[in-house]
Amino acid sequence: MAGRRQLRITIWNEHVHELRDDSVKRIYPDGMHRPIADGIRRELGADVTIGVASLDEHEHGLTEEVLAQTDVLTWWGHAAHDKVDDAIVERVHRRVLDGMGIVVLHSGHHSKIFRRLMGTSCNLRWRSDPGGEREVVWTLNPAHPIAAGLPQPIVIPHQEMYGEFFDIPAPDELVFVSSYEGGEVFRSGCCFQRGAGRIFYFGPGDQEFPVYHQPEVQRVIANGVAWCAGAAPSNNESVRSGGNAPRGWYLHTTVT
Repeated sequence: MAGRRQLRITIWNEHVHELRDDSVKRIYPDGMHRPIADGIRRELGADVTIGVASLDEHEHGLTEEVLAQTDVLTWWGHAAHDKVDDAIVERVHRRVLDGMGIVVLHSGHHSKIFRRLMGTSCNLRWRSDPGGEREVVWTLNPAHPIAAGLPQPIVIPHQEMYGEFFDIPAPDELVFVSSYEGGEVFRSGCCFQRGAGRIFYFGPGDQEFPVYHQPEVQRVIANGVAWCAGAAPSNNESVRSGGNAPRGWYLHTTVT
């Protein structure tokens, strides 16, 4: 993806579970932000500069200066939504309306900023069984830039279940829908526009599973960052979706 303008990305990670829970430390010893950043660098290369911010920093690391120098913010939070200062939420909200993109991940659906941007409760059904369950992420719009270079479908072996009804406004564009072993479905890849800013919500990524180490998931996030920045190239890849499909064909998708 060489030749694009430099993208300035800030990865915001609550960074509570990795410090508190041994099960999460084992999966993400350097924090969930590390594999997210690694994936963005791999996919977008020299075209990006990346900073990391977290809850415990001054102003949660999201000062006026930091946000002014941010083209796209990614957001992961779960255990401490209520500890995010309302003044910082208002600051981020203003920047999105002014044109900063934001990629909201997994349990960030209940973050103050996402609920503020959506104007709804953003509630959903969920299930977190020991060991999780298989999530299959189906691409509904293979020509969308966020879907570029992805297998159809993406198979995530172990993940928390998120299911409908997901209380969000109708997305401007729906890129992915997920299905689960229990039979539930979920709108897991949703695009919105608020003011001058683009928003991408992506569902996978529970802290108890190594989802952000999966290259296909990393590519979705990187593609989402590029799309939110208005820097994603057109996606003209051919779509081979026809023909007879034996039961379980998608389970042969390679996961590395």
